[in-house]
Amino acid sequence: MRVAICQVNPTVGALGANASLAAEALAQAEAAGAQVAVLPELAITGYPPEDLVLRPGFVAASRAALEGFAAATGDCAAVVGFVDGVGESRRPVPDMAGVETFSEAYNAVAVCAGGRVHGVYRKRHLPNYDVFDELRHFRPGVEAPPLFEIGGAVVGVTVCEDAWVPDGPVADLAQAGAQLVLNLNGSPFRTGKQQVREQVIGRRAAQAGVPVVCVNLVGGQDELVFDGGSFVVGADGAVAARCVSFTESVDIFDVDLSPSQCSTVEVPRCSVIPVTPASEPAADGRRRAAPRVQLMSCAAQRWFALVLATRDYVAKSGFTDVCVGLSGGVDSSLTAAVAVDAVGSDRVHGVLMPSRHSSDHSVADAEKLAANLGIDICIVGIEPAHTALADMLEAEIGGGLEPGGLTDQNLQARIRGTTLMALANENGWLVLTTGNKSELAVGYSTLYGDTAGAFAVISDLWKLDVYELCRWRNEQPGDESIPAGLLDDYDLGGWAGGEVIPAAVLAKAPSAELAPGQRDDQSLPPYEVLDPILRRYVEELQDVGEIQAATIAAPEVVERVCRLVDTAEYKRRQTPIGPRLTGRAFGRDRRMPIINRYRSTSTDPR
Repeated sequence: MRVAICQVNPTVGALGANASLAAEALAQAEAAGAQVAVLPELAITGYPPEDLVLRPGFVAASRAALEGFAAATGDCAAVVGFVDGVGESRRPVPDMAGVETFSEAYNAVAVCAGGRVHGVYRKRHLPNYDVFDELRHFRPGVEAPPLFEIGGAVVGVTVCEDAWVPDGPVADLAQAGAQLVLNLNGSPFRTGKQQVREQVIGRRAAQAGVPVVCVNLVGGQDELVFDGGSFVVGADGAVAARCVSFTESVDIFDVDLSPSQCSTVEVPRCSVIPVTPASEPAADGRRRAAPRVQLMSCAAQRWFALVLATRDYVAKSGFTDVCVGLSGGVDSSLTAAVAVDAVGSDRVHGVLMPSRHSSDHSVADAEKLAANLGIDICIVGIEPAHTALADMLEAEIGGGLEPGGLTDQNLQARIRGTTLMALANENGWLVLTTGNKSELAVGYSTLYGDTAGAFAVISDLWKLDVYELCRWRNEQPGDESIPAGLLDDYDLGGWAGGEVIPAAVLAKAPSAELAPGQRDDQSLPPYEVLDPILRRYVEELQDVGEIQAATIAAPEVVERVCRLVDTAEYKRRQTPIGPRLTGRAFGRDRRMPIINRYRSTSTDPR
């Protein structure tokens, strides 16, 4: 069967635009002779729609958008995700405040062809872990999964988590006679996730003895990044084809079908869709064979995830330009480099805000970075505001502000935050913040200062990872795992090779430069010590005693670092969101109480 895998980038709530996007992909599939075009989970509504599905009007509009899409279908069958609802079902139950809390919505898939919807499948297994909250938003489907006869072949449909369950819908469909299973996904990115997906789906396919086509969303949605990476596994469980990650595409594959098995499970055959035999595709360069796109390196994955997330957050929020406060440090340098690859150098604006404590080399390093990236800069010295505010507060603070003291340091950071926001307001820019995960973890930041902004680009990168990614970017082109088509799609500037992040930025000791001679390691352990502790405490959920037993730092250092993490929760709740790269980012992945008296100790019972 000739299958079109349609990696599209919908926007949550843009129902009409998403339906048009799906229709454009379907047109490409039909022109290439595909018999079925498979779009991702909730492609009509965008994913995740979250509490939008609690609005009856949104559910009705989703169904209407689907019907409009289906009316325009022709010979090529289209399989597309949408939010479904049933009007005659039991009503939501009001809570004590009179708020309706029970969703009537389903995470559903429609199979369309010939101008109508032939059948609907509703997701049966709703994930409620990590970043997922589907039990809040959807009802599980309870009907047996239907089979569809498309062009003479028997095809089953599942949604994301359904295919991760052993002896679940994939096995049921195969036993009922399916020759091919289509799995629609809204699977968020984290580093290394592609290998996990392929291993799990490979096991399901091999156990069921049926090939599986997995189609995934691509694009950024708030903190989540969807990396595409759609693939096909054969009935033996081996990956037969893989699409390019982090980019929209319509790829055409000829999939070998399994022989239909005898039905041992009662599964209704919902609809027969007569599809004309696939014609030879036009000579448009689209793929028919099964390309084996190489898996990308971890550094490449992280880079393109950050670029895609930033590009989509800016564009989908209605902005075109961004600004970054450039300190001459590694964090702001990396943020600016990602921003340039995301939106283009002409739309990134650097703002240098030197203080009385700024070194000459910091300004020079920031100017060098801007020249390498081809971005414009402006210089706004904060000394006049610093002096004026310090004088204003002198009468209320006995003896005035201590120069270089904590209050004085925070005052400078807040002046910079106010300056950035003022320039953004005046010019219609969106402010990108530059804090990394190590700083967020221990609260090494200033509320309403360096945390002021809209999108925290590197907030899920530990400090050591920031250095690693800077070095990787400076070495490009050189990562053979980056598909050429991905670079073409992003039209990335400055990939001809050569230094992007100045060597001096990577060589100097990290410093906020808010006090004379200040360095990060005066307030924190060296990052070579700090980051391993934080990884264990934040991402691996190890207790203080476990980390101390690993002897990676002195016991008192471990206890102090973990205490800093616990007491900084109130800061993290007030900082901008940023793209999720790991399995436990701050935000959706880590929901800790702000008021929390529990402290892990070396004597915790196990």
